[in-house]
Amino acid sequence: MPKATDEDKDRFREYVAGVAGAEVKPMFGQLGAFVNGNMFAGLFGSDIGLKLAADDLESLASAGGGPFGPEERPMGGFLSLPTAYTSEQAAPWVEKAAAYVGTFPPKAKKK
Repeated sequence: MPKATDEDKDRFREYVAGVAGAEVKPMFGQLGAFVNGNMFAGLFGSDIGLKLAADDLESLASAGGGPFGPEERPMGGFLSLPTAYTSEQAAPWVEKAAAYVGTFPPKAKKK
């Protein structure tokens, strides 16, 4: 599994910082960003992946987005942002992902 560097983690936190109510948590040595307990963004090595609606997945794929997660088993419903994206280019996609996942029912907290 690829390791995220401190710079990767800082970039991820920067990208999701503007999302109201987002919670960043460690996941398997990586990071995930959650709204109401549901993950809308994740970090896998240096890749930042977003969970998007089907139309937005198609648009991001057309803009250069690629699979997110392990090569042999990428995460369904997620795409990685193009690696050359700046935080300004990523911001609308991050907002779309948070808004989309924000429509999901809140996850119950484990006891």
